Amino acid sequence: VAAQKCRKRKLNAILNLEEDVCNLQTQKESLKKEHSQCSKSISQIKQKLNNLYHDIFSRLRDDQGRPVNPRQYVIHCSSNGSVFIIPKHLAKSEQKQDNRKEQKQK
Repeated sequence: VAAQKCRKRKLNAILNLEEDVCNLQTQKESLKKEHSQCSKSISQIKQKLNNLYHDIFSRLRDDQGRPVNPRQYVIHCSSNGSVFIIPKHLAKSEQKQDNRKEQKQK
C-alpha cells in the first residue's frame, strides 16, 4: 500500500510538472508575440520620429536664410519643455555631463 501511494504521488508530481511545462510553453509563445509586436511598434515610432526630425530640419533656416544642416545640429529638449537647436559637439559634451550627474546620484 505504501509503495502504491508513493507511485501515485510520483505520477501526480509528473503530471503536474507536465502541465506546468505546457503552461510555460504557452506563456513563452504569448511573450514572443508580444515582443514581436513591441519591436514592430518601436520600429514604427522610430521611423515617425526620424520623419519628424527631417521635416523640422527641412523647415529651419539660419540667420542668413540658409537651411540648417542636420549633420551639424541637433534638436535638444530641456527638462522644462524648452526646445533648442544646438551644435552636435555641444550636445555630446552636455550628454556626458548629464551622464556624470546620473552616476553621482546613484
